[in-house]
Amino acid sequence: MAESDGSLIFEGLKSIQSRLDRMDLTLGEVKSELGSIRGHLIATETDVKNIYGVLARRDDWLEHIERRLDPRELAEAQRPYEPK
Repeated sequence: MAESDGSLIFEGLKSIQSRLDRMDLTLGEVKSELGSIRGHLIATETDVKNIYGVLARRDDWLEHIERRLDPRELAEAQRPYEPK
């Protein structure tokens, strides 16, 4: 009876060991996918930073144009003549 109990425990432990091995492989895959996601996130952050840089340069460029054109003077010049 004692031998059969020991073999049952041993079989149970072997089953647990194989399940833990599969979990270890699965966790390795999850870590690999998280690393890949991290890489994509960094690339996306870099792209957003570059877009902000381009927009900032365009904003500066438009401000320069507006200063040269002075929209208030253009608005007055385009207003129809009104005799007094």
